[in-house]
Amino acid sequence: MMEQQQPATVFEWLGGEAGIQTLVMRFYDLMDLEPGYRELRETHGPDLERARQHLFWFLCGWSGGPDYFVERFGHPRLKARHLPFKIGIRERDQWVACMDQAMGEVGVDPALHARLNDSFFQTADWMRNQAGA
Repeated sequence: MMEQQQPATVFEWLGGEAGIQTLVMRFYDLMDLEPGYRELRETHGPDLERARQHLFWFLCGWSGGPDYFVERFGHPRLKARHLPFKIGIRERDQWVACMDQAMGEVGVDPALHARLNDSFFQTADWMRNQAGA
């Protein structure tokens, strides 16, 4: 019996551009729909299209696919780019919970889902710029 090999990159494991697009769309749809993500949603302003596009571009490159974000804007400088937004514990936790829910709903492989939850939490926690909730 042959052992199934994992895809070489997270990008491939997520299903390439189509899989990342599906994940990003569900993430922002949930942010818009779920009352539990209200504070997170409020940090994004009235229109989510720019945020959807930027997260798609970023995740493609971050996951090992095409580096669309860097090609357009240079180094991601995540913390610096997010300084204008209030990111406290509440926003961090809502972002991570929303992404966790989106990954579950779009069927991200459970092993990858767990791995990404860890990475996303670490990044979201590092980006906090408010001391409290």
